[in-house]
Amino acid sequence: MIDRRRALAQLAALGAGTLMASAGTARDVAAQPAGKMSDVHHHVAPDFWLAQGGTPDEERVFKGWSVPRALELMDQSGLATAYASITVPGHRFDDPANARRISRACNEYMAGLRRDHPGRFGIFAMMPMPDVEATLAEIAYAYDTLKTEGVGLFTSYGDKYIGNAAFDPVFAELNRRHAVVFVHPTVAPCCTAVQPWLSTAQIEYGTDTTRAIVEYVFSTSSQRFPNVRMIWSHGGGTMPFLVQRFINSGNESLKSKTPNGFLAEAQKFFYDTAQVPSRGAMEALRAIVPVSQILFGTDYPYRTFDWTAQMLAQDAVFNPREMRQIFFDNTAALVAKARG
Repeated sequence: MIDRRRALAQLAALGAGTLMASAGTARDVAAQPAGKMSDVHHHVAPDFWLAQGGTPDEERVFKGWSVPRALELMDQSGLATAYASITVPGHRFDDPANARRISRACNEYMAGLRRDHPGRFGIFAMMPMPDVEATLAEIAYAYDTLKTEGVGLFTSYGDKYIGNAAFDPVFAELNRRHAVVFVHPTVAPCCTAVQPWLSTAQIEYGTDTTRAIVEYVFSTSSQRFPNVRMIWSHGGGTMPFLVQRFINSGNESLKSKTPNGFLAEAQKFFYDTAQVPSRGAMEALRAIVPVSQILFGTDYPYRTFDWTAQMLAQDAVFNPREMRQIFFDNTAALVAKARG
């Protein structure tokens, strides 16, 4: 059980006031220029998206979801800005033409949220991957017309991870635009029913994230596209726990491709706290990356701001200055740089 009073006391030490003591205080905190808390892992689900069918988890979690309710909870929690992204596409992307249509519709929807609620929402635009030409067109529309804050990709598409050479044209364009790329896990075809009684997300999301990070590094994508700022969900999956295997890989070919070593490349990335704010995961993550690379993310509505914030505060892995970086400063700096 989380000791809420203890968590609140530690959060108060951030210097922005008692963040969650009451709805009124939370609104006051969110309004302070120096204390605009941001959530980089915040899902939205337009009606037309849900109508095309989703996973049982998606249907359960988004039952009763609405933008007014999301804003109400943001206000109660002192959360100023949520960077909206769409959950995993599932069978909605089986048809490339549908992927193009629904990506554009989702991006227009998220742009509408930002327009209708100034300062409350940012956009991580959805892409119709693995269709490279369509994705390049959507990148142009998202940046030039919608003025997106970043792009949302998934760890893998079919049998290809995002470090695959087939996607080099996409990353070359993202590199040209100095893009922020929010990467959400999905489940590879190999592993959808390994243990049918267990939700695939519980294990496979972390595993797919790790595979994507490793391929992105060892394919040299992180070196060839240095201007792309990657945000990996869920604390980087299992990568922080397995990092020594990648650092000490005996594969000479992989070593020759990464002259600075795996760790130096992994430390260039950003990682969010969604679903993994507990001591073990955060200790492992902060042991391998600077706190400047850790961003506050909740996975709303699968998890809430309060739950994530209280876990971070209770476990006291980070001191008050570092907590402020994670809640406020790191995301603000990242987005400001992306906007040029």
